Amino acid sequence: MRLAAIGSNCIDYYSNFGNGKAFVGGGPVNMAVYAKKIGEMASYIGIVGSDNYGELIISEMAKKNVDISHVHSVEGRTAVTQVELVNGERVFGEYDEGVLKDYILSEDDINFICDNHDIVICDLWGKVEGYFERLKKSGIKTAFDCATRPSDKESRFAIPFTDYLFFSSDDGDTETLREFMKYLFSQGPSLVVSMLGNKGSLCFDGNTFYKFGIVECENFVDSMGAGDSYIAGFLSGIFKNLPIKQCMEMGARTASDTLQYFGAW
Repeated sequence: MRLAAIGSNCIDYYSNFGNGKAFVGGGPVNMAVYAKKIGEMASYIGIVGSDNYGELIISEMAKKNVDISHVHSVEGRTAVTQVELVNGERVFGEYDEGVLKDYILSEDDINFICDNHDIVICDLWGKVEGYFERLKKSGIKTAFDCATRPSDKESRFAIPFTDYLFFSSDDGDTETLREFMKYLFSQGPSLVVSMLGNKGSLCFDGNTFYKFGIVECENFVDSMGAGDSYIAGFLSGIFKNLPIKQCMEMGARTASDTLQYFGAW
């Protein structure tokens, strides 16, 4: 699999961890790193600010051998999410999107994506859902992570041009969830995947619902990035032409690995 992860990146800043600690994150960045970790090729295409955080994001991705040839540094602030640890749980605070506010893909970026990759993925905050129609028509496969908000306008814009659609739900496998997944499928995707946290995952291909549980984590540390790593593992399985349940298992195994260290990666 040759993955192009595009759009959002950020620094997850833990204000009450030590004297304050910055971790590199953002869904597409995480997915690119996880894809490399499991042996796939991955690029990240996006922009960072001209500050120290921008330099940190670029240098950390380079250490993980992600292709950063189309990461652009522009004048301004890198995106930052404020995070606190409260009784062992992450509580998200303010999000400053910085230079991402006005992000657009250049023609060179689009050509790089289409000419050198099998699949392109973005998340809800990537600012590039408007390019999905063009990318899909170019012949590349598309994937989109709606997080917990598949009804937001950004998600609704991308869904008709998305092959593999992901979203997260805390409700577990319910009839209401299944009906909603059927509705999402009717909008255009080939597969709709709901990530259910410690309840596993559910996938719908238009005919059948597939269910998979979790892969037990031996040493749970932090859930940051678990969904992103699930997506990377699942897509890796898809491009190996594995059965859907095996793809789900690959996603669960990759997520389980992520749970064992602090920060997204």
